[in-house]
Amino acid sequence: MAMTRLLFWIALFALGWWLWRKATRPARPVEKPKGNDSAAPMVRCAQCGVHVPQTHALQDESKWYCSRAHLEQDRTDRGR
Repeated sequence: MAMTRLLFWIALFALGWWLWRKATRPARPVEKPKGNDSAAPMVRCAQCGVHVPQTHALQDESKWYCSRAHLEQDRTDRGR
C-alpha cells in the first residue's frame, strides 16, 4: 500500500513539473524547410511521360527525357 502511494505522488509530481515547464517555456517558432524558396520546374519525359525535375532531366532538341535509355530509345524510334 505504501508503494502505491509513493508511485502516485511521484507520478503527480512529474505531471505537475511537466505542465509547469510547458507553460513557462516560450513557444518555438515554426521553421520553414531549408532549401529553395520555390519548387524546381518539372518536365515530362517524351518517351514514358514521367515528370522529373528539370535539373535531373536530359534534353535533346526541344524534348526532355528521364534517363539516357529513354533518350536513346526515342532516337532509334525516330531513325537517327
